[in-house]
Amino acid sequence: MTVDTILARARDGARLSPEDALTLYREGEFIRLGAAAHAARARRTDPGTVTYLVDRNINYTNVCITDCLFCAFYRPPGHPEAYVLSRGELAVKMDELRAEGGTRVLLQGGHHPDLRLSWYEDLLRWMRDRWPDIEADAFSPSEVTHFAAVEGIPVADVLRRLADAGLAGLPGGGAEILDDDVRDEISPKKLRTAGWLEAMRLAHALGLATTASMVIGFGETWEQRVRHLQRLRDLQDESIARHGRGFTAFVSWTAQLDTVPMSGLVRRKGLRPAGAQEYLRNIAVARLFLDNFDHHGASWPTQGVAIAQVALHAGCDDYGSTMMEENVVSQAGNATLCAILSEEMQIQIREAGFVPAQRDTRYNILRRFEGVPAV
Repeated sequence: MTVDTILARARDGARLSPEDALTLYREGEFIRLGAAAHAARARRTDPGTVTYLVDRNINYTNVCITDCLFCAFYRPPGHPEAYVLSRGELAVKMDELRAEGGTRVLLQGGHHPDLRLSWYEDLLRWMRDRWPDIEADAFSPSEVTHFAAVEGIPVADVLRRLADAGLAGLPGGGAEILDDDVRDEISPKKLRTAGWLEAMRLAHALGLATTASMVIGFGETWEQRVRHLQRLRDLQDESIARHGRGFTAFVSWTAQLDTVPMSGLVRRKGLRPAGAQEYLRNIAVARLFLDNFDHHGASWPTQGVAIAQVALHAGCDDYGSTMMEENVVSQAGNATLCAILSEEMQIQIREAGFVPAQRDTRYNILRRFEGVPAV
Protein backbone atom coordinates (compact mmCIF):
# COMPACT_ATOMS: atom_id res chain seq x y z
CA MET A 1 0.00 0.00 0.00
CA THR A 2 1.36 3.44 -0.89
CA VAL A 3 1.93 6.32 1.50
CA ASP A 4 -0.82 8.28 -0.29
CA THR A 5 -3.32 5.48 0.26
CA ILE A 6 -2.36 5.02 3.89
CA LEU A 7 -2.65 8.72 4.68
CA ALA A 8 -5.98 8.92 2.87
CA ARG A 9 -7.27 6.05 5.00
CA ALA A 10 -5.95 7.76 8.12
CA ARG A 11 -7.75 10.99 7.15
CA ASP A 12 -10.97 8.96 6.90
CA GLY A 13 -10.44 7.62 10.40
CA ALA A 14 -9.46 4.08 9.40
CA ARG A 15 -7.22 2.08 11.75
CA LEU A 16 -3.72 1.58 10.39
CA SER A 17 -2.08 -1.82 10.35
CA PRO A 18 1.49 -2.52 11.53
CA GLU A 19 2.44 -2.85 7.85
CA ASP A 20 0.98 0.61 7.23
CA ALA A 21 3.09 2.05 10.05
CA LEU A 22 6.23 0.44 8.64
CA THR A 23 5.53 1.99 5.25
CA LEU A 24 5.14 5.41 6.85
CA TYR A 25 8.40 5.02 8.75
CA ARG A 26 10.27 3.89 5.64
CA GLU A 27 8.77 6.08 2.94
CA GLY A 28 6.73 8.91 4.45
CA GLU A 29 7.98 12.47 4.08
CA PHE A 30 7.79 14.36 7.35
CA ILE A 31 5.81 17.29 5.95
CA ARG A 32 3.03 14.96 4.81
CA LEU A 33 3.19 12.80 7.92
CA GLY A 34 3.04 15.86 10.13
CA ALA A 35 0.08 17.34 8.29
CA ALA A 36 -1.86 14.08 8.52
CA ALA A 37 -0.99 13.72 12.21
CA HIS A 38 -2.08 17.31 12.89
CA ALA A 39 -5.43 16.57 11.23
CA ALA A 40 -5.80 13.41 13.32
CA ARG A 41 -5.07 15.40 16.47
CA ALA A 42 -7.72 17.96 15.54
CA ARG A 43 -10.35 15.22 15.35
CA ARG A 44 -9.72 14.14 18.95
CA THR A 45 -8.94 17.41 20.74
CA ASP A 46 -9.70 21.12 20.49
CA PRO A 47 -7.55 22.11 17.50
CA GLY A 48 -6.92 25.64 18.74
CA THR A 49 -5.79 24.74 22.26
CA VAL A 50 -2.55 23.35 23.65
CA THR A 51 -2.50 22.25 27.27
CA TYR A 52 0.22 22.17 29.91
CA LEU A 53 0.60 21.07 33.51
CA VAL A 54 2.11 22.91 36.48
CA ASP A 55 4.00 20.30 38.43
CA ARG A 56 7.38 19.37 39.87
CA ASN A 57 9.59 16.41 39.12
CA ILE A 58 11.28 15.15 42.30
CA ASN A 59 13.84 12.37 42.17
CA TYR A 60 13.59 11.08 45.74
CA THR A 61 16.69 8.85 45.40
CA ASN A 62 19.40 8.15 42.85
CA VAL A 63 20.33 4.76 44.32
CA CYS A 64 19.76 1.98 41.81
CA ILE A 65 20.96 -1.57 41.21
CA THR A 66 19.66 -1.94 37.63
CA ASP A 67 22.65 -0.41 35.78
CA CYS A 68 20.89 0.66 32.57
CA LEU A 69 23.45 1.53 29.90
CA PHE A 70 21.68 4.78 28.96
CA CYS A 71 21.45 6.23 32.50
CA ALA A 72 23.98 8.68 33.94
CA PHE A 73 21.77 9.60 36.90
CA TYR A 74 21.92 6.52 39.10
CA ARG A 75 24.54 5.69 41.74
CA PRO A 76 25.12 2.23 43.21
CA PRO A 77 24.51 1.66 46.93
CA GLY A 78 27.33 3.07 49.03
CA HIS A 79 28.53 5.53 46.37
CA PRO A 80 29.61 8.88 47.86
CA GLU A 81 27.07 10.70 45.64
CA ALA A 82 24.17 8.38 46.51
CA TYR A 83 21.24 10.03 48.30
CA VAL A 84 17.72 9.62 49.62
CA LEU A 85 15.95 12.95 50.12
CA SER A 86 14.92 13.76 53.68
CA ARG A 87 11.43 14.87 54.63
CA GLY A 88 12.83 18.35 55.20
CA GLU A 89 14.27 18.52 51.69
CA LEU A 90 11.04 17.21 50.24
CA ALA A 91 8.98 19.73 52.22
CA VAL A 92 10.94 22.65 50.76
CA LYS A 93 10.35 21.38 47.24
CA MET A 94 6.65 20.76 47.86
CA ASP A 95 6.11 24.19 49.39
CA GLU A 96 7.78 25.76 46.35
CA LEU A 97 5.49 23.75 44.08
CA ARG A 98 2.40 24.92 45.95
CA ALA A 99 3.61 28.54 45.70
CA GLU A 100 3.76 28.13 41.90
CA GLY A 101 0.17 26.88 41.78
CA GLY A 102 1.20 23.30 41.10
CA THR A 103 -1.38 20.54 41.01
CA ARG A 104 0.85 17.46 40.68
CA VAL A 105 4.14 16.11 41.97
CA LEU A 106 6.00 13.47 39.96
CA LEU A 107 8.09 11.25 42.24
CA GLN A 108 10.62 9.00 40.55
CA GLY A 109 13.83 7.37 41.68
CA GLY A 110 15.93 4.27 41.19
CA HIS A 111 15.62 0.65 42.25
CA HIS A 112 16.83 1.08 45.83
CA PRO A 113 17.59 -2.33 47.37
CA ASP A 114 16.98 -1.32 51.00
CA LEU A 115 13.84 0.83 51.02
CA ARG A 116 10.80 -1.22 51.99
CA LEU A 117 7.25 -0.73 50.75
CA SER A 118 6.26 0.79 54.09
CA TRP A 119 8.74 3.63 53.43
CA TYR A 120 6.92 4.54 50.21
CA GLU A 121 3.51 4.21 51.88
CA ASP A 122 4.55 6.51 54.72
CA LEU A 123 5.92 9.01 52.19
CA LEU A 124 2.65 9.11 50.24
CA ARG A 125 0.52 9.45 53.37
CA TRP A 126 2.71 12.28 54.65
CA MET A 127 2.45 14.15 51.35
CA ARG A 128 -1.31 13.60 51.10
CA ASP A 129 -1.87 14.87 54.61
CA ARG A 130 0.36 17.93 54.26
CA TRP A 131 -0.39 18.89 50.63
CA PRO A 132 -3.86 17.47 49.89
CA ASP A 133 -4.25 19.88 46.97
CA ILE A 134 -1.29 18.32 45.10
CA GLU A 135 -1.75 14.96 43.42
CA ALA A 136 1.03 12.36 43.72
CA ASP A 137 1.88 10.58 40.48
CA ALA A 138 4.76 8.42 41.51
CA PHE A 139 7.23 5.71 40.58
CA SER A 140 6.92 3.70 37.34
CA PRO A 141 6.16 0.12 36.27
CA SER A 142 9.80 -0.80 36.78
CA GLU A 143 9.90 0.75 40.24
CA VAL A 144 6.71 -0.89 41.53
CA THR A 145 7.86 -4.23 40.09
CA HIS A 146 11.11 -3.75 42.02
CA PHE A 147 9.14 -2.97 45.20
CA ALA A 148 7.24 -6.24 44.71
CA ALA A 149 10.50 -8.18 44.34
CA VAL A 150 11.94 -6.64 47.51
CA GLU A 151 8.79 -7.51 49.47
CA GLY A 152 8.17 -10.88 47.82
CA ILE A 153 4.55 -10.00 47.03
CA PRO A 154 2.56 -9.54 43.78
CA VAL A 155 2.71 -6.24 41.91
CA ALA A 156 -1.08 -5.99 42.26
CA ASP A 157 -0.73 -5.92 46.05
CA VAL A 158 1.96 -3.24 45.84
CA LEU A 159 -0.22 -1.01 43.68
CA ARG A 160 -3.27 -1.47 45.93
CA ARG A 161 -1.26 -0.54 49.02
CA LEU A 162 0.28 2.49 47.33
CA ALA A 163 -3.13 3.63 46.06
CA ASP A 164 -4.57 3.32 49.58
CA ALA A 165 -1.69 5.47 50.83
CA GLY A 166 -2.37 8.24 48.31
CA LEU A 167 -0.91 7.24 44.95
CA ALA A 168 -3.04 8.88 42.23
CA GLY A 169 -1.11 7.96 39.11
CA LEU A 170 1.56 5.66 37.74
CA PRO A 171 3.78 7.47 35.19
CA GLY A 172 4.94 5.60 32.11
CA GLY A 173 8.69 5.75 32.64
CA GLY A 174 10.88 2.76 31.99
CA ALA A 175 9.18 1.71 28.76
CA GLU A 176 12.04 2.77 26.48
CA ILE A 177 11.33 0.30 23.63
CA LEU A 178 8.83 -2.44 24.47
CA ASP A 179 10.77 -5.16 22.69
CA ASP A 180 12.83 -7.62 24.71
CA ASP A 181 15.65 -7.85 22.16
CA VAL A 182 16.25 -4.12 22.68
CA ARG A 183 15.77 -4.34 26.43
CA ASP A 184 18.24 -7.24 26.70
CA GLU A 185 20.87 -4.99 25.15
CA ILE A 186 20.28 -1.64 26.88
CA SER A 187 18.78 -2.63 30.26
CA PRO A 188 19.20 -6.38 30.86
CA LYS A 189 18.36 -6.13 34.59
CA LYS A 190 15.15 -4.17 34.05
CA LEU A 191 11.69 -5.67 33.81
CA ARG A 192 10.68 -7.25 30.52
CA THR A 193 8.07 -5.94 28.12
CA ALA A 194 5.33 -8.15 29.59
CA GLY A 195 6.07 -6.86 33.09
CA TRP A 196 5.76 -3.22 32.05
CA LEU A 197 2.46 -3.88 30.30
CA GLU A 198 1.10 -5.92 33.21
CA ALA A 199 1.88 -3.19 35.74
CA MET A 200 -0.04 -0.72 33.58
CA ARG A 201 -2.89 -3.18 33.12
CA LEU A 202 -3.21 -3.42 36.91
CA ALA A 203 -2.97 0.36 37.29
CA HIS A 204 -5.84 0.82 34.83
CA ALA A 205 -7.97 -1.62 36.82
CA LEU A 206 -7.36 0.48 39.95
CA GLY A 207 -8.28 3.72 38.18
CA LEU A 208 -4.82 5.25 38.44
CA ALA A 209 -3.85 7.92 35.93
CA THR A 210 -1.20 6.55 33.58
CA THR A 211 0.86 7.67 30.61
CA ALA A 212 2.54 5.63 27.90
CA SER A 213 6.07 6.52 26.87
CA MET A 214 8.58 5.64 24.16
CA VAL A 215 12.28 6.45 23.85
CA ILE A 216 13.88 6.12 20.42
CA GLY A 217 17.50 6.20 19.30
CA PHE A 218 18.99 3.04 20.81
CA GLY A 219 19.63 1.51 17.42
CA GLU A 220 16.21 -0.16 17.35
CA THR A 221 14.64 -1.10 14.03
CA TRP A 222 11.44 0.34 12.60
CA GLU A 223 9.83 -3.06 13.17
CA GLN A 224 10.68 -2.85 16.86
CA ARG A 225 9.20 0.63 17.07
CA VAL A 226 6.01 -0.61 15.46
CA ARG A 227 5.81 -3.53 17.90
CA HIS A 228 6.10 -1.02 20.75
CA LEU A 229 3.21 1.04 19.38
CA GLN A 230 1.12 -2.06 18.68
CA ARG A 231 1.50 -3.26 22.26
CA LEU A 232 0.40 0.12 23.59
CA ARG A 233 -2.59 0.25 21.26
CA ASP A 234 -3.64 -3.29 22.18
CA LEU A 235 -3.48 -2.58 25.91
CA GLN A 236 -5.39 0.66 25.42
CA ASP A 237 -8.14 -1.21 23.57
CA GLU A 238 -8.28 -3.81 26.35
CA SER A 239 -8.37 -1.32 29.21
CA ILE A 240 -11.02 0.88 27.61
CA ALA A 241 -13.18 -2.19 26.94
CA ARG A 242 -12.82 -3.47 30.51
CA HIS A 243 -12.74 -0.27 32.56
CA GLY A 244 -13.78 2.58 30.28
CA ARG A 245 -10.34 4.13 30.71
CA GLY A 246 -6.71 3.55 29.88
CA PHE A 247 -3.63 5.68 29.28
CA THR A 248 -4.31 9.40 29.50
CA ALA A 249 -1.57 10.28 27.00
CA PHE A 250 1.41 9.15 24.94
CA VAL A 251 4.76 10.94 25.04
CA SER A 252 8.03 10.08 23.33
CA TRP A 253 11.52 11.50 23.20
CA THR A 254 15.00 10.66 21.94
CA ALA A 255 17.60 8.88 24.02
CA GLN A 256 20.16 11.28 25.48
CA LEU A 257 23.43 9.39 25.09
CA ASP A 258 26.26 11.92 25.21
CA THR A 259 27.76 10.87 28.55
CA VAL A 260 26.52 7.30 29.07
CA PRO A 261 28.01 3.87 28.23
CA MET A 262 25.34 3.38 25.58
CA SER A 263 26.91 6.07 23.38
CA GLY A 264 29.94 3.90 22.61
CA LEU A 265 27.73 0.91 21.80
CA VAL A 266 25.65 2.95 19.35
CA ARG A 267 28.79 4.22 17.61
CA ARG A 268 30.33 0.74 17.41
CA LYS A 269 27.19 -0.49 15.68
CA GLY A 270 27.59 2.27 13.12
CA LEU A 271 24.34 3.94 14.18
CA ARG A 272 23.49 7.57 14.78
CA PRO A 273 21.44 8.61 17.82
CA ALA A 274 18.01 9.86 16.84
CA GLY A 275 17.87 13.60 16.12
CA ALA A 276 15.15 16.18 15.75
CA GLN A 277 13.86 15.00 12.37
CA GLU A 278 13.58 11.40 13.53
CA TYR A 279 11.77 12.54 16.68
CA LEU A 280 9.23 14.51 14.66
CA ARG A 281 8.65 11.63 12.25
CA ASN A 282 8.12 9.30 15.18
CA ILE A 283 5.54 11.46 16.93
CA ALA A 284 3.62 11.85 13.65
CA VAL A 285 3.53 8.09 13.01
CA ALA A 286 2.55 7.49 16.64
CA ARG A 287 -0.40 9.90 16.41
CA LEU A 288 -1.65 8.18 13.26
CA PHE A 289 -1.21 4.65 14.61
CA LEU A 290 -2.35 5.19 18.22
CA ASP A 291 -5.89 6.05 17.21
CA ASN A 292 -7.24 5.27 20.70
CA PHE A 293 -5.10 7.88 22.50
CA ASP A 294 -6.64 11.32 22.86
CA HIS A 295 -3.53 13.15 23.98
CA HIS A 296 0.05 13.20 22.73
CA GLY A 297 2.70 15.25 24.51
CA ALA A 298 5.65 17.16 23.11
CA SER A 299 8.98 16.85 24.95
CA TRP A 300 10.66 20.25 25.32
CA PRO A 301 13.11 19.02 28.02
CA THR A 302 14.80 16.62 25.61
CA GLN A 303 14.19 18.23 22.21
CA GLY A 304 14.33 21.91 23.06
CA VAL A 305 11.67 24.58 22.75
CA ALA A 306 11.84 25.09 18.96
CA ILE A 307 11.37 21.39 18.11
CA ALA A 308 8.63 21.05 20.73
CA GLN A 309 6.77 23.92 19.08
CA VAL A 310 7.02 22.16 15.71
CA ALA A 311 5.71 18.99 17.38
CA LEU A 312 2.50 20.89 18.17
CA HIS A 313 1.88 20.94 14.39
CA ALA A 314 2.75 17.25 13.96
CA GLY A 315 0.27 15.48 16.21
CA CYS A 316 0.93 16.76 19.74
CA ASP A 317 -1.75 18.66 21.64
CA ASP A 318 0.05 18.98 24.99
CA TYR A 319 3.24 20.87 25.85
CA GLY A 320 4.13 18.83 28.91
CA SER A 321 4.81 20.24 32.34
CA THR A 322 6.80 22.97 34.04
CA MET A 323 8.84 20.31 35.92
CA MET A 324 10.68 22.94 38.07
CA GLU A 325 13.71 20.64 38.10
CA GLU A 326 15.12 17.77 36.04
CA ASN A 327 17.94 15.46 37.12
CA VAL A 328 17.91 12.40 34.86
CA VAL A 329 18.14 13.23 31.14
CA SER A 330 20.23 16.32 31.92
CA GLN A 331 22.97 14.12 33.36
CA ALA A 332 23.01 12.06 30.17
CA GLY A 333 24.17 15.07 28.17
CA ASN A 334 20.93 16.91 27.45
CA ALA A 335 21.64 20.63 27.12
CA THR A 336 18.11 22.07 27.02
CA LEU A 337 16.29 23.88 29.82
CA CYS A 338 15.25 21.87 32.87
CA ALA A 339 12.33 24.06 33.99
CA ILE A 340 9.89 26.53 32.49
CA LEU A 341 7.73 28.96 34.41
CA SER A 342 4.01 28.82 33.69
CA GLU A 343 4.14 32.27 32.05
CA GLU A 344 6.98 31.15 29.76
CA MET A 345 5.03 28.04 28.84
CA GLN A 346 2.09 30.21 27.79
CA ILE A 347 4.33 32.41 25.63
CA GLN A 348 5.87 29.45 23.84
CA ILE A 349 2.46 27.92 23.13
CA ARG A 350 1.21 31.24 21.78
CA GLU A 351 4.29 31.59 19.60
CA ALA A 352 3.38 28.24 18.07
CA GLY A 353 -0.09 29.56 17.21
CA PHE A 354 -2.30 28.10 19.93
CA VAL A 355 -4.26 29.18 22.99
CA PRO A 356 -2.55 27.89 26.16
CA ALA A 357 -4.62 26.14 28.80
CA GLN A 358 -3.51 24.82 32.17
CA ARG A 359 -4.75 21.28 32.84
CA ASP A 360 -4.63 18.70 35.59
CA THR A 361 -3.22 15.18 35.35
CA ARG A 362 -6.37 13.80 33.69
CA TYR A 363 -6.52 16.62 31.15
CA ASN A 364 -9.35 18.53 32.76
CA ILE A 365 -8.91 22.20 31.80
CA LEU A 366 -8.32 24.37 34.87
CA ARG A 367 -7.82 27.70 33.12
CA ARG A 368 -7.63 28.96 29.54
CA PHE A 369 -5.49 32.00 28.74
CA GLU A 370 -7.36 33.57 25.84
CA GLY A 371 -6.67 37.22 25.19
CA VAL A 372 -3.57 37.34 27.35
CA PRO A 373 -0.77 38.97 25.32
CA ALA A 374 2.64 37.35 25.19
CA VAL A 375 5.44 39.60 26.55
